[in-house]
This record gives sequence, C-alpha cells and structure tokens, in this order.
Amino acid sequence: MQRLTPYLGIVAAIAFFAFIVIVANGAPIPQPATSGTSVASSTLSVEQGFVLPPITLPSLEPATSTGATSATSSPKKVKQFAPKSTPALAPVPASKPAPPTVAQTNAALDVAATALRNALVNIICYAPEKSGLHSISGSGVFIDPKGIILTNAHVAQYFLFADKGARCFIRTGSPAADAYDASLIYISPLWLKANADILTQTLPSGTGEYDFAFLAVTKSITSSALPVSFPSLPLATMPRDTGTPVAIATYGAQFLEPSQIQSGLFPTVVFSSVKDVFTFEKRTIDVLAFGGSAAAQEGSSGGGVVDVTGQMVGTITTSTVSGTTDTRSLDAITTSYIRAGYAGETGQALDLFLAQPTSTAIADFAPHIPVLEKIVTAGLP
Repeated sequence: MQRLTPYLGIVAAIAFFAFIVIVANGAPIPQPATSGTSVASSTLSVEQGFVLPPITLPSLEPATSTGATSATSSPKKVKQFAPKSTPALAPVPASKPAPPTVAQTNAALDVAATALRNALVNIICYAPEKSGLHSISGSGVFIDPKGIILTNAHVAQYFLFADKGARCFIRTGSPAADAYDASLIYISPLWLKANADILTQTLPSGTGEYDFAFLAVTKSITSSALPVSFPSLPLATMPRDTGTPVAIATYGAQFLEPSQIQSGLFPTVVFSSVKDVFTFEKRTIDVLAFGGSAAAQEGSSGGGVVDVTGQMVGTITTSTVSGTTDTRSLDAITTSYIRAGYAGETGQALDLFLAQPTSTAIADFAPHIPVLEKIVTAGLP
C-alpha cells in the first residue's frame, strides 16, 4: 500500500502548552496516465522577524445600513397604557432556560454533521509531469453559497502550478467524483514564505500556523450546470473551548490504494469533543485538539469541524498518522484564528472578502499568483 510520508512538527503553545503533531497530508494518487507517488506537504513555524509585503485587496465599503436611527435624533419614549381597574402586579423573576439534554445535543449535532457532510469536498491535484512533485488528495469545505471553499495552504499551493501543468479538481459525493474546476482566490503568503522548501523535504515539520487558503468554483466539469447555491456552512467568529461536542468530516484516504482514491473514496464523519486548546499568541484559542478517531489519517487536511449550532469552528490541519487511529491525535486551527489571520495579512475583514462576487475575487488575486509561485518554486531543485 502506498502511503504519504508523514509530517512531524511541534506546536509551540505560548501558554505553557506544547504538543507534537504530524500534518495529515494528502494521500498519494497516481497521474491519470502515469504512476505517481505521494507529496510531502506540511506546515512550519513562521520565520521570526519576517515581514512579507502585504497583498493589498481593493477596499470594499461596508454596506450602508437601512432603517437605523439618525445620530442627530433622539428616540421617543413609548407611553405605556393600562386599564385603571388592573391592579399592579409584582414582577415575575425571569427563569433561566434549562440546559439542553444529551438527546437534544446529539440531535442538533446530527443535523450539523449532515450539513457538514453536504458541504464537504475532496480536492485532488495531479502534479505536472517531470516536475519532481507528486499528486495529492485532500479535503475542503464550502463556506459560502457562491462556491467558496476553505482548505489548507499545504493543499491549495498546488493551484499555484496551474501554468506549469498541474491540474486540480473539486470532487463531491460518496464516493467522491469529479464535479468542478476551481481557482485560487487566497493563500496565506506567510505560510508560503515559512514553507518555501516544503515540497522537497522528506519529513517536514509543522504546526498549522497560517495554514489556510480559499478556492472559488469556476465551472462544472460534468453534464450538470453549476448549482444556484452551494451547500455551505457559516464560519464561527468565536472559538470553542474544551468539552465542546463536535462533528468532524473529511475525505481521509490513508488506508486506500491509489486506484481506490480515484473511484472509491468516501467521506469519513466522526463525533468527538474538544479535548484541549492551544494558542499561537498569548490569550487566543487558535488550535483545537480532538484526540484519536477515524478522521486522524492522511487526506483529512482541510476537513471541517462543526458544533451543535451548525457553525464551522475549525479546519483540520495536523494529525499523527502512525498507529491505530484511536491512539492518534487530530488538530484543527480555529475559524476565529483564520479570520484574524486573514485580516492581519490583508487589512480586510474576511466577511467583506467573502461578500464580493467570486469573479472579482479571482480577478483581484490573479496578479499575485506569479509572485507567490516564485516563493514556492525557489525551494525546488
């Protein structure tokens, strides 16, 4: 059985936390006409002191609110009327709602897991011939009904090689089947700089820091037209803490032969809870740790994590990939960390970025691709 070389890394959690992880990278897949092997793609700590020229996106003015009270006017107090014969009643203390039962929590999580599975995609990339790279399979999640996908930078970096013959497809369903073409609309430049030589490393190390990217569907590659609206999940703005029940969905592929990845790859959906939290800073919750499960395997990178509210709270970035899956560790960077990371790199709120038409996002990001491609190719032999 062909397997992807694992990725060993150490997360430096400033609040006296540390853990060792291996990136759950894309499983190996063959070239369409020739055999191929797996790729080493991972995450590394950002080089200290490095400042990358920011990718400046066009400023988007926030939508003007309607129906708001003018700043120069004062709201009028509404008079209260009551029949004279009605005696005064003592106020009734407000009662706190009862916490949800285990059955209610499980039912809500079932609904969220179904929504996540519907929004889940498999990302398969065939490397250019004679490039020295290898083909990969990873995961992603639709996060906007216009067809925007959140995945890992170590998966999406293959879209930078499109002009050199790399071919990436978005696959959906059970089993996964080719469905869409997509374009890269954002990849963290800090991650690329910190991991410029990652494709040449045998055992690259990683933490998940800055390991995020966004893709936009451009066309259907089947006989069906593009859907009017894609199944998608909203991104949580606040991180979740330990004990939070979650559902995790990925296209894990570690235990499949290359031919099975192409024709017999099914989603992996598991229920778990947040076992621990870690930070890249001082006080923020940036990484959620889940322990071992069937999702802790190669190909799960870019998979999603949802809670009972149906919001996506994290994207899978790292996992150990040796031993039985129940003894492994699986980790995700939080969507609140992704929001902060995107805003810090671009100077723009993520919601404004997602609100623009995908055609605009594609056109605006296209001029940056040659520069970012050079960062990656500089590390190739």
